[in-house]
Amino acid sequence: MADKQISLPAKLINGGIAGLIGVTCVFPIDLAKTRLQNQQNGSRLYTSMSDCLIKTIRSEGYFGMYRGAAVNLTLVTPEKAIKLAANDFFRHHLSKDGKLTLVKEMLAGCGAGTCQVIVTTPMEMLKIQLQDAGRIAAQRKLMPETVAAGTVETKSPTAMQITRELLREKGIAGLYKGLGATLLRDVPFSIIYFPLFANLNNLGKRGVDGPAPFYVSFISGCLAGSTAAVAVNPVDVIKTRLQSLTRGSTEDTYSGVTDCIRKILRNEGPSAFLKGAYCRALVIAPLFGIAQVVYFLGVGEFLLSFLPKKDN
Repeated sequence: MADKQISLPAKLINGGIAGLIGVTCVFPIDLAKTRLQNQQNGSRLYTSMSDCLIKTIRSEGYFGMYRGAAVNLTLVTPEKAIKLAANDFFRHHLSKDGKLTLVKEMLAGCGAGTCQVIVTTPMEMLKIQLQDAGRIAAQRKLMPETVAAGTVETKSPTAMQITRELLREKGIAGLYKGLGATLLRDVPFSIIYFPLFANLNNLGKRGVDGPAPFYVSFISGCLAGSTAAVAVNPVDVIKTRLQSLTRGSTEDTYSGVTDCIRKILRNEGPSAFLKGAYCRALVIAPLFGIAQVVYFLGVGEFLLSFLPKKDN
């Protein structure tokens, strides 16, 4: 991204717009990913992504596929803005002393992933409860043996109700449950994604200093995003399990990352860590492809050009 200098406000606008467009397009697949990852042996309601989406539409209607979308759409703007702007910031400062080596690119990605969890953790915490509520409700109807005796069916809570409950019971730490797992997912993801994207994008540049065409940026974003997504999927499964507050009576509970890994290996086997991997790749690929196109087309700069210029 050293091709052109972009102002911080433009970077934030580009990241925010890209996040909104991307999430709107792929949210149903993300919902299927969460529900597939939360399924444990003995309580499998869905056999695949398509089966999950079909059953969701049948039981919850079309908009059931967008449970939790409001939270994601609200918080994805600052999340993506922080991620893209932070990576660009670190790359700029790490390249001051000379060539931006692969190690420096990875360090920049590490910094970006670390910064974004400030927003990502509470966003994922709330989103997962809302996305998984439909799975729990469907289990009560179709698999009553997985529901604890005496459990009363209640209306699915809203994001505000969940937030108030967590803040009342555990304070701000309640919204940051699973922070460690989120860091373990997002930092390696960014370490893989940003250097891979930059190098793939460089292959399609027009000349030595010319920018890459938008379609090259899109394809590079998709390839780098899907590769990084699949690579960190085992940690994403752990994060999803740790952040889920409601479970069936036959489903395991976890005290931390190590306990979660041990119980998944013992009860479900290593293949459980790949649950939802193809869904996550299908979510991340277009999400980051769109992000890079918006970023490189300079949508933020275009919008800022309409603001009145300050007189010197």
